[in-house]
Amino acid sequence: MIFSSLIFLFLFLPVVLSVHFVLRPRYRGVWLLAASLFFYAWGEGGYIFVLLLSCVVNYALALGIQHFDPKGVFRSVPVTRSERDAQDIRIPGLRGEENAEGLPDGGRAGRVSLEAPAALLDYRRILFVLGIIFNLALLCFYKYFNFTIEIANSFLAVLPFAPLRQVSAHAPVGISFFTFHALSCLADVYYGRAEPEGNPLRFALYLSFFPKILAGPIFRFQDAAGQLRQRLITSDDLTTGIERFIIGLGKKVLVANPLAQAADGVFSLAPGDITAGLAWFGILCYTLQLYLDFSGYSDMAIGLGRMFGFRLPENFNYPYISQSIREFWRRWHISLSVWFRDYLYIPMGGNRCSPARQHFNLIVVFLLCGLWHGPNWTFIAWGVWHGVFLVIERTRIGSLLQSAWQPVRHFYALTVVVVGWVFFRSDSIGHGFSYLGSMLGFSGAAPAKYTASTYMNNELAFALVAAVILSVPVFSKISLVRTGFAQKSLSRAGSVQGMVFQSSYVFFLGMIFSLSSMSLAGGTYNPFIYFKF
Repeated sequence: MIFSSLIFLFLFLPVVLSVHFVLRPRYRGVWLLAASLFFYAWGEGGYIFVLLLSCVVNYALALGIQHFDPKGVFRSVPVTRSERDAQDIRIPGLRGEENAEGLPDGGRAGRVSLEAPAALLDYRRILFVLGIIFNLALLCFYKYFNFTIEIANSFLAVLPFAPLRQVSAHAPVGISFFTFHALSCLADVYYGRAEPEGNPLRFALYLSFFPKILAGPIFRFQDAAGQLRQRLITSDDLTTGIERFIIGLGKKVLVANPLAQAADGVFSLAPGDITAGLAWFGILCYTLQLYLDFSGYSDMAIGLGRMFGFRLPENFNYPYISQSIREFWRRWHISLSVWFRDYLYIPMGGNRCSPARQHFNLIVVFLLCGLWHGPNWTFIAWGVWHGVFLVIERTRIGSLLQSAWQPVRHFYALTVVVVGWVFFRSDSIGHGFSYLGSMLGFSGAAPAKYTASTYMNNELAFALVAAVILSVPVFSKISLVRTGFAQKSLSRAGSVQGMVFQSSYVFFLGMIFSLSSMSLAGGTYNPFIYFKF
């Protein structure tokens, strides 16, 4: 079950929301947990036991870590000014002291550490390490086992050994997300950033909450702990959540889906049949599709969380207006980049080491970031590609780029991002290089065989225009003007203008929802790109 489906829109969500508001606050968490488990089991069936196993083991480990430090005797918490700034604005990485790759870690970091008995320290650390091993083993078995077997068989092919057998199990949808949530909990408890959740049902809700389990955003435990225990839902939360959900639904169904159909059509062609113009058309559609699809799904998740009293973190901030790759990663999939910053980059030393080690840390972080997206060499190449340019931006070349003309900086950033998307979308490394060759005009394709007009229609033309508008902060400014105008009008004695303005906006949202529903009812192309994650 996905958000952009009729059964979710007209059956699951209305039932869950209605019962949630009828129940007393003390029972709402249990209801949300039951609904979340049902939501996950609907699509994954028996793999729900993998999720439940993760809930049980991580809950016990978190309590165990706290058990051996009941009075907070041992704390070892890295503290940076950028972390405090990030928590203040709720979108880490958008202000404060930042390093060149957009993973905030500036300033001098301090470490608060009180002495504790050696046995006490060892038990806590053992449990923490066991938790890391368990979660990574679970993730690697389901997501990367067959990929590892393929690599091993490629070496065994030149030796007199029989190839290893692969397992038939597929990776449960969202396993990367709930695994990262579990690791966040263990790390935050171990470093004293949050107290463990003593109620097993509330902890299970943290891992399985249906708005975020399939595609995020990644909700750090230190931010979620207080909301799990106490939530206050106002009428503004409900209306804002509904508005955010409808906007995200429109992004996904009305804009991203037509773009996906065109992009998939172009990428499915043989490289020799793709002209340079068609290749650029295909990657442009995919570039816009990926952003509108992912940010639309994040908008729906954030809106759903708001309806139920949760403030999920923002995940996108107009990444295609970036003027460097470090800025791009402060704007793209923010919750993921923050997770890698807090739980991998900083523990590896961050900026508090030699330049060579910093460069190494960056490459490792983004290699793993690419691998996180899927067991394919294309994702690894995409991650390393970004890591290399983040390293380059830390050199004198980066200083030259910062002093360059603004359109030049923007062109540079978009070029790097678009080339990276070629590998991200391609089925193999060879396919990616062939597609790049087509973009440069090296395919030798007959100009008349396939053209952009083959895929162009009124729906796609509308989607392209809408996608470009939604990729720049035009809509957000219009929304601010709408809110300010409405509040000013309603504050006057005669509030006719404000009522008309608000009514028009409600009608606009209703049209988006109606058109999206009709599109889904018509059986139009509606891919779910997060199955690989």
